[in-house]
Amino acid sequence: MDTANPITSATPRVNAKPIVDAKPTVKKSWLQKLGPGLITGAADDDPSGIATYSQVGAMFGYSMMWVMLFSLPLMIAIQEVCARIGRVTGGGIAANMRKHYPAPLLYAIVSLLCLANIFNLGADIGAMGAAAQLLFGGFLIPYVIGFAVVSLLLQMYIRYTQYVNYLKWLTMALFAYVLTPFVAHVNWGNALRSTLVPSVTFNVAYFTALTAVLGTTISPYLFFWQASEEAEDVRDHPREHPLKWAPWQARKQFDRIKTDTIVGMGFSNVVSLFIILTTAATLHAAGITDIQTSAQAAKALEPLAGRFAFELFAVGIVGTGLLAVPVLAGSAAYGVAEAFKWRASLERKPSEAREFYLVLAIATIVGLALNFVGINPIRALFLSAVINGVVSVPLMVVTMLMAVHPKVMGQFTLPLTLRVLGWIATVVMLLASIGLFATLGRPGK
Repeated sequence: MDTANPITSATPRVNAKPIVDAKPTVKKSWLQKLGPGLITGAADDDPSGIATYSQVGAMFGYSMMWVMLFSLPLMIAIQEVCARIGRVTGGGIAANMRKHYPAPLLYAIVSLLCLANIFNLGADIGAMGAAAQLLFGGFLIPYVIGFAVVSLLLQMYIRYTQYVNYLKWLTMALFAYVLTPFVAHVNWGNALRSTLVPSVTFNVAYFTALTAVLGTTISPYLFFWQASEEAEDVRDHPREHPLKWAPWQARKQFDRIKTDTIVGMGFSNVVSLFIILTTAATLHAAGITDIQTSAQAAKALEPLAGRFAFELFAVGIVGTGLLAVPVLAGSAAYGVAEAFKWRASLERKPSEAREFYLVLAIATIVGLALNFVGINPIRALFLSAVINGVVSVPLMVVTMLMAVHPKVMGQFTLPLTLRVLGWIATVVMLLASIGLFATLGRPGK
């Protein structure tokens, strides 16, 4: 850890809570230590992510499984960087950008975040409705509206400290995708070889898929959410403070953040790997290479892998959607509220943070509306994942610059390992984007 420019007693404590002592807090169990990182990682495998990974597995078989293993340390590093920014400063990504960077850059990034999140919201709500219809029958529209309304009401009227416990339990839905391959017919030798040995095809279809997978795995809304939730935890626990003002809490908090992030991102990438594995072993093997929706992927599994595999896949779509919709809407609301210096908190009542909850509600309602205005948000998912992959680059550059600057982080600028991995992740996203544009116009597959 860098120790340059330590915080002194003369440092102004703007927006910090008064520090009364340095007494240790109550010791938490290993499970209780998991929070923002676990939820962020699980939300990464939302129905839009499931559609992307299913499409990749159907199109390319096992050959892209290596990307999940390769991207894991990079994903862990950049998410830990974001979490550290939130815990050290007591503010999210947008709040810190507002203080240290030009307003046009902040507004551009937050606008793109909201645009991508709204498309993802619409697609996720639609996918949840379609999966529920497959499971229970009936009409699609009531399911779609019901999921949107329930999710919005839960976010608005249940305190965050309670709601986060429900979100933790929803991560269990992801185990459906770990179980599914074991009821399919997987060529485990080929799968292991493809996971450990990278295979790259230089054409537009491959680089579009590669950028989409990386854009789904390393995604802007995850950066905003984890940083903001760390800052939320600081505000909601009276004995905790931004680490700039409470350096004695640093070791414990950094250890917790590392554990939380490794578990969350590891869980996320294992699930993503198993989704690709399942669709490669079933859909690709059967010659089904064009999957447009996560529900379509679930339905296509039934004749190939049996009713149980189909049900597991469909239940997972509903569960992950219930987990991801609050993260997508919440990260947009945090970004906008922090950019305009509005009160931003899921812990407060709607009457105490009106603008924040208004943005959250608008994002959810507009996302819902996309399912009724002739726009096919599910088809746009793959492209939105590609856009996320491209937009991530400038955001990652800004995030890394903030995380290594003593003016932002005080004495807690990034240690060498996180600096190296964070910049490698940024360069990889840049190279994937360049590869995409360089292959445009070449033959597809």
